[in-house]
Amino acid sequence: MPLLLKPGTTWTDAYSRCRTAAPEAFHDDRVLNHWAGMWQRDGRPAPAASPVDGTTIAGPPRLDRSTASRAVRASLDEHQQWRHVPLAERKARVAATLDAMTAHRELLALLLVWEIGKPWKLALADVDRCIEGVRWYVDEVDSMVEGRAPLQGPVSNIASWNYPLSVLMHAMLVQTLAGNAAIAKTPTDGGLACLTLACALAVSEGLPITLVSGGGAELSPALVRSRELGCVSFVGGRDAGAKVATSLADLGRRHILEQEGLNCWGVWEYSDWDRLAGQIRKTFDYGKQRCTAYPRFIVQRALFHDFLAAYLPAVRSVRFGHPLAVESPDDPLPELDFGPLINNTKVKDLADQVDEAITKGGVPLYRGSLADGRFLPGQDTSAYLAPVAILAPPGSSPLRHAEPFGPVDTIVVVDTEAELLAAMNASNGALVATISCDEEETAMRLASEVRAFKVGVNAPRSRGDREELFGGLGASWRGAFVGGELLVRAVTLGPEGERLPGNFPGYTGLPH
Repeated sequence: MPLLLKPGTTWTDAYSRCRTAAPEAFHDDRVLNHWAGMWQRDGRPAPAASPVDGTTIAGPPRLDRSTASRAVRASLDEHQQWRHVPLAERKARVAATLDAMTAHRELLALLLVWEIGKPWKLALADVDRCIEGVRWYVDEVDSMVEGRAPLQGPVSNIASWNYPLSVLMHAMLVQTLAGNAAIAKTPTDGGLACLTLACALAVSEGLPITLVSGGGAELSPALVRSRELGCVSFVGGRDAGAKVATSLADLGRRHILEQEGLNCWGVWEYSDWDRLAGQIRKTFDYGKQRCTAYPRFIVQRALFHDFLAAYLPAVRSVRFGHPLAVESPDDPLPELDFGPLINNTKVKDLADQVDEAITKGGVPLYRGSLADGRFLPGQDTSAYLAPVAILAPPGSSPLRHAEPFGPVDTIVVVDTEAELLAAMNASNGALVATISCDEEETAMRLASEVRAFKVGVNAPRSRGDREELFGGLGASWRGAFVGGELLVRAVTLGPEGERLPGNFPGYTGLPH
């Protein structure tokens, strides 16, 4: 039976609901920027299409550099007032924002589906992680800010498109809770309407939030180097992160720069293959389009046949396709591991990398087909990529050294512990890693040599929520670490001479 689009879930339905929920931010022809305390019909809306099926959706209203600079100056004025608002009132306003987001939970999730292709269950989880995570800070913040003060200027946030709520909006709400005004640049590739709706709900509760759109190169002078800023927070790739770091080098400004690394999963002297098979399936959540995805498996040669027997059925069981396609109008939305990648350009680039790696000697262990996906009849599938696994990608391939940010696994076989560790540290630092090993003592010894901020033993690691700390080692992180109390410390001023835990040019300070 042909699939159909779940009634009530079209982009038109979603945008209409946005106009009802926040008419000040959503006009019939465009989404607005917010700065100087007002929703502004400025900037030139860029064309945009949903990765889900090519549907035309709202595009970001891109500002020029001078307007962005004015927005930053206006945010400083808001910051100077907000930093003196009593903590109890800040908590009440943030809590009211969370209540409003809860009331619009399913709309926020539907926007995530259309704008960044996140399957329904994962989209709901993203919304919930933001709301529940910030509620924890509302409950715990009193002790975190004791003896500390807001920064001298607002926090500027530049983040990738994949987690506009549980990473970007979460950070902004904690920043305002700590007494700072917050500025965000809408991610260029997706998340405009979702982030705008969340910010509109926050603004209506009196939170000092600025939201602007534009190209990174055009707005970087304003959002990174403006003297009015108290801190710059960046989440994204290494190339863009390096440019931000270079721009900040001579300013001595507080910064939080989360950059990608090649997160590796090592398998050494291991035998619990049923457990690993289930974990492998989970690594394909959201098509591995997250900073804590595991795209590289490093396997002891003597165990490779057992690994392959667990790996191949797991990757074949992965479900992907249109996140809103159902068999019958009354059916629930499908439970998929992933939908599209962020756009068809990403698919083409990654497919070219796969072809090149195989041409130069990589062994294609598995190559899925779009015929295995769930799609509407005749829909545009150009932003979809079926799972791929390559054994021994050549040294000249980007897949050997960098995170693919898509459903492409690379597998490297090793003979010694030294080779295992060298392969796991191939990207000079990572955010997470895992060692699967039967003997805990051996696993802990190997884990201690892996250059990742979090190393799991027989279990994956993630960014974490609430009190869990987060950061990166090597080139995967620059500046202050975050998570739990550290997120508040990173955006507040403590005693004179305080050395924050983080990865700085002069030192790396790990939290105790």
